Amino acid sequence: MFAKNQYQLLDFGDGRRLERFGKYTLERPCPAAEGVPRADEKAWKSAHACYIRNNHEGNWRSRTHLPLSWTVHHGSTVLELKLTDFGHVGLFPEHAGNWDWLTRLLKSSSGTLKVLNLFAYTGGATLAAAAAGAEVVHVDSAQNSVLWARRNTEASGLGNASIRWITEDALKFVSRELKRGNKYHGVVLDPPSYGHGPKGEVWKIQEHLPELLDKCMELTAEDRRFILMSSHTTGYLPSDLERILRNALGNNGGKLDAGGLAIRAVDGRQLPSGIALRWVAD
Repeated sequence: MFAKNQYQLLDFGDGRRLERFGKYTLERPCPAAEGVPRADEKAWKSAHACYIRNNHEGNWRSRTHLPLSWTVHHGSTVLELKLTDFGHVGLFPEHAGNWDWLTRLLKSSSGTLKVLNLFAYTGGATLAAAAAGAEVVHVDSAQNSVLWARRNTEASGLGNASIRWITEDALKFVSRELKRGNKYHGVVLDPPSYGHGPKGEVWKIQEHLPELLDKCMELTAEDRRFILMSSHTTGYLPSDLERILRNALGNNGGKLDAGGLAIRAVDGRQLPSGIALRWVAD
């Protein structure tokens, strides 16, 4: 997880969340906090910037000068943060537990594992895997996210790590890897509800996730060690995604854990933040 001086969820409620990323405190919308009372009204006055949505647009309103970018640390890795037009900062803190799990798994594995990271965003899982000694293929359809991830890699001292950087539609890339005969030991994926590839390819999780998982099973069929999947899609329960993943895995044994992702606030309350599924071979 994050050290307290790197990230904290200070409060949430009334459809918003208050977080401290390193030196800076940000207030953002949070659907999971709808209908929930805030615990500490005074804390909200500490926000350096607030993201406000009006109709279909949004913008940041700064109460003080903020740098164009700054960094936080997760273990030995460094993550660049900045305010984006969509209200994001380049980091989903709820994934830190997944990165810790991945690090432990890879460090305890024999040999060098080849890991495929799909919908890889700014590379938190890529950094964790590379720092643990894995060979990583990082795939995201957004060129700016891939460049962001590369900056994180350099900042983390992993510039010489074995990482391939791919800007491509995830389903298309996996299909090509199968034709090339490439193999992987594990897959990390965080599929969005809806998205577009760099050439206009449409991704819809309800339509395309089963096909993508089937292809990922083919890519890892020779020596599959793990699958790590997460989702923030509204309407899915952990049991729903568990069923989809089990269908793709077939009768291959192993252990599958499925449950909710959450961030613990400073007062101990848990903010629901998606779903995580972790499968490991016997």
